[in-house]
Amino acid sequence: MAKVLVLPGDGIGQEIVPEAVKVLKKVAPKYGLELEFEEGLIGGTAIDETGKPLPEETLEACRESDAILLGAVGGPKWDHLPAKERPEVAALLALRKGLGLYANIRPCLLYPALADASTLKKEVVAGTDLVVVRELTGGLYFGEKRREQVEEGEKAVDMLVYTTPEIERILRLAFELAAKRSGKVTSVDKANVLESSRLWRETATRLAADYPDITLEHMYVDNCAMQLVRDPKQFDVIVTENMFGDILTDQASMLSGSIGMLPSASIGGAVALYEPAHGSAPDIAGKNLANPLATILSAAMMLEITFDLEEAAQSIRKAVEEVLEAGYRTGDIMMPGAKQVGTDEMGALVRERL
Repeated sequence: MAKVLVLPGDGIGQEIVPEAVKVLKKVAPKYGLELEFEEGLIGGTAIDETGKPLPEETLEACRESDAILLGAVGGPKWDHLPAKERPEVAALLALRKGLGLYANIRPCLLYPALADASTLKKEVVAGTDLVVVRELTGGLYFGEKRREQVEEGEKAVDMLVYTTPEIERILRLAFELAAKRSGKVTSVDKANVLESSRLWRETATRLAADYPDITLEHMYVDNCAMQLVRDPKQFDVIVTENMFGDILTDQASMLSGSIGMLPSASIGGAVALYEPAHGSAPDIAGKNLANPLATILSAAMMLEITFDLEEAAQSIRKAVEEVLEAGYRTGDIMMPGAKQVGTDEMGALVRERL
């Protein structure tokens, strides 16, 4: 019996996570996997109930689980809190650090049925199939932060720090992933300006010698942002540091039609975390409007990565593709002639095809 800790969190997390759990309950037994689900508190919901965005019992439950399924955290209700106490920092970042989840894997695959859903031209995005590997526990987000008074007012400081071992481990992961795909790694940095990026680029160049069958290219982050919308099909595996990855993955989500289609896995520690790439979307929370497909596809990544059930994962992806081909859409991917459905109906449609 494998244990999955379910953390719905805030906003639409409360609606999309149950749909993914239902999918797992239907698929796992078919492949000989028995799953036990336990629910925990995180984010603003945890603040309301316990006073802490990441209660110690939640962190302990994470460590005792085989996998974690997370919805989303944060919302306007908690925006008044100091930055270090807000759910996005004190829950999500703390969870990643506490579990040693140094790598975020975000596949960006455009299903053919959604080629017209992107804001970009169909001929540009059709055939997009890339993965962004984002370093998750270093850089600006985890560096020293401070403010101090100066004669002109205030000075704010955020430290961007990376060490060679931190860079090496994320790059090796990207090279190994590329070996299972099309064999190309694009390492994204800002080496013309930042010293941390120069170390990043030097390390990538050195490690490439260990992977002679992989093509390595370097690209500045601003150029990468442009190339993602100019010619996304040139990319296979993109690897980059924390903040650059945060920005580029949201941009890449539009290649798939909507950020509501983008799953992710955070790995590196003893237990992996699976979550959709989007936020808590408080404006549509509780209205049965949210797209659950990113969360359902994150559950597929769980089956593949944590439980080594690639066939089970592919069955979920195939079911999602069939639902989209049949013309069903949530509001974020709606288009003329399609049939709009709610969160729960979309989940049910996927399950019907499993």
